[in-house]
Amino acid sequence: MRVFVCLLSALALCQAYDYKEVLRDSLLFYEAQRSGKLPADQKVTWRKDSALNDKGQNGEDLTGGYYDAGDFVKFGFPMAYTITVLSWGVVDHEIGYKDANAVDDARKAIKWGTDYFLKAHVSPNEFYGQVGQGGPDHEYWGRPEDMKMDRPAYKIDTSHPGSDLAAETAAALAAASIVFKSSDSTYANTLLTHAKQLFDFANNYRGKYSDSITDAKSFYASGDYKDELVWGAVWLYRATNDSSYLTTAEQQYNEFGLQYWNVPFTWDAKSSAVEVVLAKVTGKQNYKDRVKSYCDSLISKQRTPRGLTFLDTWGSLRMVANAAYLCFQAADLGISVDTYRQYGKKQIDYILGDAGRSYVVGYGNNPPTHPHHRSSSCPEAPAVCDWNTYNSESPNYHVLIGALVGGPDNNDNYKDERSNYISNEVATDYNAAFQSTLAHLVELNL
Repeated sequence: MRVFVCLLSALALCQAYDYKEVLRDSLLFYEAQRSGKLPADQKVTWRKDSALNDKGQNGEDLTGGYYDAGDFVKFGFPMAYTITVLSWGVVDHEIGYKDANAVDDARKAIKWGTDYFLKAHVSPNEFYGQVGQGGPDHEYWGRPEDMKMDRPAYKIDTSHPGSDLAAETAAALAAASIVFKSSDSTYANTLLTHAKQLFDFANNYRGKYSDSITDAKSFYASGDYKDELVWGAVWLYRATNDSSYLTTAEQQYNEFGLQYWNVPFTWDAKSSAVEVVLAKVTGKQNYKDRVKSYCDSLISKQRTPRGLTFLDTWGSLRMVANAAYLCFQAADLGISVDTYRQYGKKQIDYILGDAGRSYVVGYGNNPPTHPHHRSSSCPEAPAVCDWNTYNSESPNYHVLIGALVGGPDNNDNYKDERSNYISNEVATDYNAAFQSTLAHLVELNL
């Protein structure tokens, strides 16, 4: 018998959440974010084909991939992070996906991203890292099928490097190759070939991608590329078992001083996750000590009145889901097992309802109904969808099932308002570690 204990307004409540259902719902959210020509088995049927003319500077086919958040730019850097973390969850917690009857849909979610990356990688040292412009895109409120603005494509190459983007994409393709190794070995080998090329490109031509793709600076500016280089190397080691990649990862980890970064895990900051994976693949105590220090610092942080570890105003729930996933991984390594699992479960349960409401669209008690998300806000065509729709107080026309919203502030305050993109936008990176943690919870039967 499973016992669930939560705390709300000093009242002890017992609440069981269906992690399997939320895991499947999260995969539906990724379907709603698909760009390009949608497949025949698309379950989110209110979404239609869109951005079918996305092309590279030389006419290359760049259709597909994922819209980033509530808008329609395809930002390659957070998309690659998303695919890496989704793949990580399937690699390490496939049992959880099997128990939730979600393995096939998880693979499809990953492949929708990797297929796009293969298109975007037009030569060994050329990779398209963005399609669409942030400014013009954000001036439009409507369906992706109805977009009329230009959608230029931006790439990195030897003259305009992007080590962070290339190495993160290498990590994504390497991690995904493990996902597909048993079900489609030919595809897995293709992913691995591109992963190796992209890592070499990242390592040999160094620079921040947002210095080369300058339109990304206002939206997903990179802080540094060093953590991604180590991240890419360690995932290539996991995918190939080639010790040269592990040697590179450990040498660069020390050279770059990643052990002193002490930053939360995000689409831009991988050092804490690097330490988790290095601890896993080497078993070395120094990495385990760093992981323990990271998770202990999270647990010791002051929490909101209702129990959330508050790490950032922007995407507060995304931040804690990322943290919870790393601490679950630490527990799997035998580090403070009960403490870390209890901590991670409490943070996920806060998201699902312990705080008094659900923060996942379409799930649980009083979930968000006005997420900052263009396509789900729009009524069925040919009805008009524009800024009047944005300003309407009516709930979004379509339920964006499975989407995790940004979340509350440091006092648990939250308003379900479409205009509040800080607390009520959704994004592909928000759901990635959240979903992987759900798979872990299912696997552990917690």
